[in-house]
Amino acid sequence: MAFRGWKWLLLLGRQNTLAKAWRSRRGGPSLCWKGCCHWSTGKSLDPEVRAFLEQNTEVTNSGHLTPEIWLRLLTPRCRFWREKPDLWPYGDPFWAVYWPGGQALSRYILDNPRVVKGRSVLDLGSGCGATAIAAVMSGASQVLANDIDPIAGMAMILNCELNHLNPFPITIKNIINSEAGNWDLIVLGDMFYDEQLADGLHHWLQKCIRIHQTEVLIGDPGRHQFLSHSIRSQLHKVIEYSLPEYTRQENHGLTSSIVWSYQPSNSLADS
Repeated sequence: MAFRGWKWLLLLGRQNTLAKAWRSRRGGPSLCWKGCCHWSTGKSLDPEVRAFLEQNTEVTNSGHLTPEIWLRLLTPRCRFWREKPDLWPYGDPFWAVYWPGGQALSRYILDNPRVVKGRSVLDLGSGCGATAIAAVMSGASQVLANDIDPIAGMAMILNCELNHLNPFPITIKNIINSEAGNWDLIVLGDMFYDEQLADGLHHWLQKCIRIHQTEVLIGDPGRHQFLSHSIRSQLHKVIEYSLPEYTRQENHGLTSSIVWSYQPSNSLADS
């Protein structure tokens, strides 16, 4: 099975595995920020994992909305585009795809640096780290990237190196339903693929807004699971981007991606 087909399985079927992990995972290794330790560039990466990622991903800045950002991704020129998915040894590589919602968020931040400049930013479900990288490039005072996959954390560090950035802090644990962090801005893309996870995000984001007046931006191309959720009535479209042809092909006909501002009413936020 080619990775293109595998990628579709990740989106439609095997996404349930990741959703369950987000819903249930607690603790786990963490990389800096408020009591966590910091992964410095290269030195703390497992050499075997680092070599595997470097050998089985392509460094690219084409085919997506942010050519300013270089990333290690799985592309048609990679071995695992053609190999059976089960041969990949480190779990489903969601992080190796630059999903449309993340592309839209990153493009918006690069085009509007005032959104993050001098502010603390949490990139939730960071994946490849592109949106966190865009925030650093645009002058955010503090950036924390969060993903539940340790390999995603390693990939983010490699992507920081590609863009000549010092690694930002990374936490590898499920922080949804934890204490609301005091962030100026939370960004998240392509995370509304499971109803129960969406419910958890909905309530946790409400809590962050209610307690800390956090601003929330969501990137999503308008998938059914997102638009059909009750959160939709609390969203305001900020901007819509036409997706490059390569991204359209790899997302089975999606033509655009949208940045949404999440603004729950006072009554809902207090619930």
